[in-house]
Amino acid sequence: MVQKDRLIVVCGPTASGKSALAVEIAEKFDGEIISADSVSVYRGLDIGSAKPTEEERKRAVHRLIDVASPFEEFSVSEYEKLALPVVYDAIKRGKIPVVCGGTGFYINSILYKMSYGNSKGDREIREKYAELVEKRGKSYIFGLLKKVDPETAAKLHENDVVRVVRALEIFESTGVKKSDIKDEKIQRFDPFVILTEMPREKLYARINARVDEMIKRGLEREVKGLLSEGVCLENQCMQGIGYKEIAESGKADEETVEKIKMNSRRYAKRQITFFKRYENARAIDTENLADKEKLFEEIKNFLK
Repeated sequence: MVQKDRLIVVCGPTASGKSALAVEIAEKFDGEIISADSVSVYRGLDIGSAKPTEEERKRAVHRLIDVASPFEEFSVSEYEKLALPVVYDAIKRGKIPVVCGGTGFYINSILYKMSYGNSKGDREIREKYAELVEKRGKSYIFGLLKKVDPETAAKLHENDVVRVVRALEIFESTGVKKSDIKDEKIQRFDPFVILTEMPREKLYARINARVDEMIKRGLEREVKGLLSEGVCLENQCMQGIGYKEIAESGKADEETVEKIKMNSRRYAKRQITFFKRYENARAIDTENLADKEKLFEEIKNFLK
């Protein structure tokens, strides 16, 4: 059996200490950090995405940050296309890839070869369904999905137009139902998965403090700067938490800041649920220094 290349994954909810831990790991084990964050890919979205600091970038190489224009749509497929060569390049040079982020689908696109994961999607098919939504409504395309793939349709709401269209796109371009292929995945690497976690109250306090810090650093100014350059709410990048709320309200007043905190906490809950699927993940509270030393010893043994 061919031994798979090894890599390290640091994942977990927002504000749980992933980035700082990844930098420590990269320093100790001659690694390079591959960002797996759906907002950090965008240029100009710096404060709200909590991109690594200048000091962190000096301490460790960070890849896949600032790779997309704020005007472009950036899918998981696009991420996969950029990420895999970066991972293999690091391995080729004898570096340990340290995949770090909170966007689970980005991490999965590196770890697994999905049966439809390499498909960038057929733009013509997507546009055809977008036009049908415009002309006939979302109930109509949801009805189409119910006919060709009732199993997938049963798990979606007709308002979830993006996923409904994606399922139709998969069926039309491959002839295979999404429900038949969703679990068919081949692991590309031998990963050591680290899950950063902590008691809910502590995590929420950290999230709230981080939002306050972002506001202090000028998140409102950053959002208004993007809007003045022509970026609008319809652009994918502006769906990021913090950006969307300020763009909608036009200011970072107390009500908007509270909304950002609430949405960040809700997002953290969804991330926690998502990462539970990594059954063999090594959980760690990044503030537990003694456990962190144990973790470093485990990584050392893993890489032997």
